[in-house]
Amino acid sequence: MSDDDILAPRQSRSGSRSRANFAGAEPRGPIIDQDGHEIRPEALKQGFREFRFVFGQGRGNGNPFGNLTREQRIARLEALAKLLDVAFILPGTNIRYGIDGLIGLIPIVGDIITTAISLWLVREARALGAPWYLTARMLGNVAVDGVVGMVPLAGDAFDVMFRANMRNVRLLRRWLDKQPRI
Repeated sequence: MSDDDILAPRQSRSGSRSRANFAGAEPRGPIIDQDGHEIRPEALKQGFREFRFVFGQGRGNGNPFGNLTREQRIARLEALAKLLDVAFILPGTNIRYGIDGLIGLIPIVGDIITTAISLWLVREARALGAPWYLTARMLGNVAVDGVVGMVPLAGDAFDVMFRANMRNVRLLRRWLDKQPRI
């Protein structure tokens, strides 16, 4: 095939450009989605009815993370805690820090942002069924981290060393490990 055929396809004998006609063609073999799962033919006939977003009606419909399993939620909390507290290593040392320490360098606003994220972690723990005494202890860790973190420079060093989010996830994990499996 020459370059000219790619840029300007040859015309058919009837004088019009050749086009494939897929109207009425039945698929041969399974239809696979982008994740490698087979799509049922009934789902294709329904069109886009199964892809809808309903916000604010009923419990959990507006939450894009509402359908996660318990283990997936815990894994998400652990990943976020690691990102906030121990994601990076200070070159030449063994000191680990996360974006909590970096965002905390922005006076006042940075500490408010990281405290809000930490409070979301506590809220998720409560949603997983953590008892009041555990959430109170987690809130205490967040409060200490937030209040001391507001002190310029010394508070940022404290944020790096205290690691409130890792402490909270560790508390939650210990409590969950003691719970019977259902």
